[in-house]
Amino acid sequence: DKLAETLRHALTSVPAYRDHRHLLAGLDAPQQVLAQLPVVSKAMIKSAPERYLSDALPPHARLTAFTGGSTAEPMRFYLEKHVTRSREYAYMEDFESRVGLAAGREMVLAMRGRTVPTARQPGGRLWMIEPIKKQLILSSDHLEPGYMPQYMAALRQWKPGYIQAFPSALYPLARWLKAYPDAGITSRIRGVLLYSENVYDFQMRLFREVFDCPVLKHYGHSERVLMAATLPDDERYFFWPLYGHFELLDETGNVITRPGVLGEIVGTSFDNRVMPFVRYRTGDLAMLSDTPHPALPGFTAVERIEGRLQEFIVTRDHRLISICTMGAAHFDELAEVEAIQYEQHEPGSFLLKIVSPRTLDDGMRARIARAVEEKTQNGCRAEVVRVEAIPRTARGKHVMLVQHLDISHYLGAATEGNA
Repeated sequence: DKLAETLRHALTSVPAYRDHRHLLAGLDAPQQVLAQLPVVSKAMIKSAPERYLSDALPPHARLTAFTGGSTAEPMRFYLEKHVTRSREYAYMEDFESRVGLAAGREMVLAMRGRTVPTARQPGGRLWMIEPIKKQLILSSDHLEPGYMPQYMAALRQWKPGYIQAFPSALYPLARWLKAYPDAGITSRIRGVLLYSENVYDFQMRLFREVFDCPVLKHYGHSERVLMAATLPDDERYFFWPLYGHFELLDETGNVITRPGVLGEIVGTSFDNRVMPFVRYRTGDLAMLSDTPHPALPGFTAVERIEGRLQEFIVTRDHRLISICTMGAAHFDELAEVEAIQYEQHEPGSFLLKIVSPRTLDDGMRARIARAVEEKTQNGCRAEVVRVEAIPRTARGKHVMLVQHLDISHYLGAATEGNA
């Protein structure tokens, strides 16, 4: 019903779908109608945004928004004012309830890139309180060891019971707490909720070791097209079926129904009549799972979401290696480093930048290079360099891979089972 309602609205009021209005007669089978509509990319909307705006709602119903710009130019789009974000918030509360968090009832540690104004001042406070949502917000721009004692003092003072964070922001704090245990802080944490970035195996192991509680991962978009999350007892991602319609497409645009086949996540939004996203390409890759969860009937389950196309390394034989896989490959070799970042300019080789408190001698660099090269099945040569810092995006996120290659040229190899 939600899909049919969205398609009826798009076909009757959105200029981009005027040529498809003859499909209205078939909306008693909305999935068949959906399959006849074009797949839409961010570039298509950016080139002619007015074609994707509904003429059934007035301009004052539009809320201007932007996608993140960490890997490309951000896209301006529109949400339905007082509707899209409000409904999204309800789904977020449902996600948080999986670890027992009730909105506004208990202090939450928040590390999701929000700027702390006083942190810019010399000797200024590195945290602030958001009283309505009851959040202790720590600056994500001061994660070096020298600032950690100030963070620890704030945690002891405000005593948060849950954590909401970008994985890359929480990781330095967790490393500090492992090196300098403080049960007064960690024993209070009853759930960790991770957002907006790929989460690597070494990060998950550390979070679970330090906080000893459920650690859940969330998946969503600025465009509010699809939303999914993991469960305390299941690492797979489950998509809320009433938030948006999920499809998985292969490189030729055909719908994938067989588990274990890598494809691109494509979504149709349900709660944005101002600018409905229909068959919108997310750029994220995943594989279907064939076993539903008994607590979530009707939720599509996928195995680990591999991230966007630019988050793959290309080997010399043009295989794609997920940066998630690479992130788990060499943690033992990099146990003492503060941050890493890959950069690739040509197939078969990449630069691995490392922020480390100590100098990396030739032997250490060689061991790290061998570890990551073996993870690519010797498909890449690695150059390891030490750097002073790795900058974050304007939204406070850490970019694990700076990919200069056009990965779409190599996607066929990945969907044939080589990723």
